[in-house]
Amino acid sequence: MKAEIITIGDELLRGEIVDSNKARIAERLLLLDLECRHQVSVLDDPEDMRDAFRRAADRSDFVLVSGGLGPTRDDLTTEVLAETFGRKLELDEASLAAIEAFFARVGREMAEVNRKQAYFPSGADVLPNPIGTAPGFSIREGRAVFFAVPGVPRELDRMMDEQVLPRIERLMVGPERHVVRATLLRTFGMGESTLESELLDLARDGEVDLGFRTSFPDNFLRPVARAGTAAEADARIAQVTAAIRARLGPIVYAEGDETMESVVGRMLTERGLTIATAESCTGGLIAERITDVPGSSAYFLGGVVPYSNAAKISLLGVSEAVLEKEGAVSEPVVRAMAESVRTRFGSDFGVATSGISGPDGGTPEKPVGLVWIALSVGEGALGEAREEGHGERHGESTVPGTESTRSARNGTFADSFVFPVDRSRHRMLTAQVALDWVRRSMLGAELVGPSLLRRSGGGSAPGGS
Repeated sequence: MKAEIITIGDELLRGEIVDSNKARIAERLLLLDLECRHQVSVLDDPEDMRDAFRRAADRSDFVLVSGGLGPTRDDLTTEVLAETFGRKLELDEASLAAIEAFFARVGREMAEVNRKQAYFPSGADVLPNPIGTAPGFSIREGRAVFFAVPGVPRELDRMMDEQVLPRIERLMVGPERHVVRATLLRTFGMGESTLESELLDLARDGEVDLGFRTSFPDNFLRPVARAGTAAEADARIAQVTAAIRARLGPIVYAEGDETMESVVGRMLTERGLTIATAESCTGGLIAERITDVPGSSAYFLGGVVPYSNAAKISLLGVSEAVLEKEGAVSEPVVRAMAESVRTRFGSDFGVATSGISGPDGGTPEKPVGLVWIALSVGEGALGEAREEGHGERHGESTVPGTESTRSARNGTFADSFVFPVDRSRHRMLTAQVALDWVRRSMLGAELVGPSLLRRSGGGSAPGGS
């Protein structure tokens, strides 16, 4: 059976917003092993919309229409769908009552234009919207069943899960149907092509497909398993996920929606550890990401953004002589920043960054893109090194140039990289490396940088000067 997605709105074709709804819908259809053959976006133009609806009715079994269900004059989906297939618009009293109740709950008077959201094509199956004013609906036209849902992502997600997918599942019949299971593995530190090479022998038996997707600065792996029963599909996903984790080690940092900062926060909470930050080139980005996680007050003690040399001296006690001799973007300075912020806040971890994010400010000795990162770990914070936690080296994922252990158990570790990317991504990548180092140190794994970008300078083992 074939599925088609139609998203509607002038703002989509003008590039004013990113059309994420196609991905949200397609991802959910995959769980039903439903093949999405066409994805179309059209303007809020009746002629274009009619053409898209007719084409979809001729070639698809399920048509998911997103957008155009609002109360304004450019919200035309309901009217045009009805007109296209010769149906009248009919008032649904229950929907009108639900819309009126919605406005009453939020203490607002319902505008007259909102009444149009309670009208549907004759014969439609109304789909309740528990968190918005725009109900959805479905109609059958020939071989095709149309599902119209709002364009607001959180409303779309809820209605797809609660209203649309169960209806589609009931309509799908046939002995060849499979149960589909999928998961998302988040990786950091290895390029997409290297990842594929490392996993070349996995998911090649036809029972599990392995997809790759880049979302800077990460790379995502998506195993998809099909089987005759849910138990078989779950077992296949579990098996391939375990194999990938065993192969890649700490390069896999999370599964599903969990971010690097939420992983770090969870690990700090479980271990009863705390962190403080001293950020120059990242300008507080690490602290912002840490505090994006609910409950971060339990482990984040504070941060300093000493952007100028004077601030590094006055706020963190960095030596003026060292700054003059080595420059702000140097190992001695970033080490001093990490150790000082940890000591002054009394935290278990101190993280520091200093770099040249560009586009200007570089020299032949210190080019644009150079960054020094340091991680200081308080004595006794992590206990003895656990050999079983140390990750293996995989291809280029381990930074060359040091033979000593790169695991910061106690003391301070610093390293430098040259990230040849724009200013925004330079800061983003630097913050990700810093957070990853905190995670890796708690795992007892090597502190490494991303292999997909060039590195300059040397690393220093914990306790070095």
